Formats: sequence, C-alpha cells, structure tokens
Amino acid sequence: MKLFAIGAFAIASLAASSALAQTQGPANPGPAIPGVCVYFNQQALAQSTVGQSVQTRMEQLAQEVQGEIAPYAQQLQTEYQALQAGASTIPADQLNQRRQALQQRAQEAQQLEQTRDNELRYTLAEQRKKISEAIEPILVAVYQEKGCGIMIDRESVFVMNPAMDVTPLVIQRLNAALPTLSFNRMPVPAQPQS
Repeated sequence: MKLFAIGAFAIASLAASSALAQTQGPANPGPAIPGVCVYFNQQALAQSTVGQSVQTRMEQLAQEVQGEIAPYAQQLQTEYQALQAGASTIPADQLNQRRQALQQRAQEAQQLEQTRDNELRYTLAEQRKKISEAIEPILVAVYQEKGCGIMIDRESVFVMNPAMDVTPLVIQRLNAALPTLSFNRMPVPAQPQS
C-alpha cells in the first residue's frame, strides 16, 4: 500500500518552492524596469504564515490517515503470512475461502486508502483556493501602488532585478490579512451522474 503519498507530496512541493524562492541571482542583476513587477506565488504559499499553517495541518491530517490505514495493512500482512504458513495443512476449500476473504479485505482497504487520499487532495486544493482568494485583492492593490504596467509570474522569469519583486510585500500583507486557516479533512463532494 502506498500509505499516503499526499503528505510527502505536499511537503516536497512546498520544500521545493522554498528552495526555488531562495535561489540567488547574479551580483549585478541589471536595472529595475519601471512598470514591470514580478510575483512568485509558490514563494507566497511556502513562506506566508497561512501557507505554513496549511502545510503543518496537512502533515497532521496525513499522519492521522496513515494511523487509520496502518492497522488494515498490518492485519492483511498477518493474515497473508498465516495463509502462506498453513497452505499445506489447510483444506483446499477453506484455503480458497480465506484467500477470497483476504482479497476482499485488501480491496476494501485499498478503497479506503483511495478515498482518504482523495479527501486529502481535495482539502489541500480548497485551502489553496482560500489563500488565492485572499491574495488576489492584495495583488491588485500592490499592482496599483507600485505603478505596475505588467505583473509577471516569477516562474516565467529566469533572472531579474530583485527591486521588481513584489512577493515579499504580498507575503507581509497576506500575513496580516489571513494569518492562519483552521480546517479538517474534507469529504470530496459527490459528482453528478451524467
């Protein structure tokens, strides 16, 4: 069983974002271009207090789910080993019944794991949506205050003058506007049948 790659995925993606955000450019990056602003959303998610609180809570939820799934995996492993050890002494019809029951429980555990994985992914997406909704008016205000004629995504820029980067200002304002989010694992809404 995969036992929740979502927690590891969330941690790795935010860690990678932090590493990208800390990449140093050249000593002389060239002149700041008036009216050109750069914003790095992944840095805002990784370094803002709300982004860090979401990461911490997602790690906790992933651990809770792993704790829920682990007993199923242990039970299945124990039963599998018992079947392997007793294969020569258990009557064939009983052996087949136990194998089928084991297979059914394994499928149920796999379905539960998939459900929880989907719930964690949905929960993370919903929290990121809330953060994006809080960032949007901040970006508009910063755009206007800084006299930006264009705001470029930092992921599209290889090297830039740090004076054009508005991300630290956005993070500062986001920290004041939305310091944290409280949430639990969310069920995925049912999809309408087509």
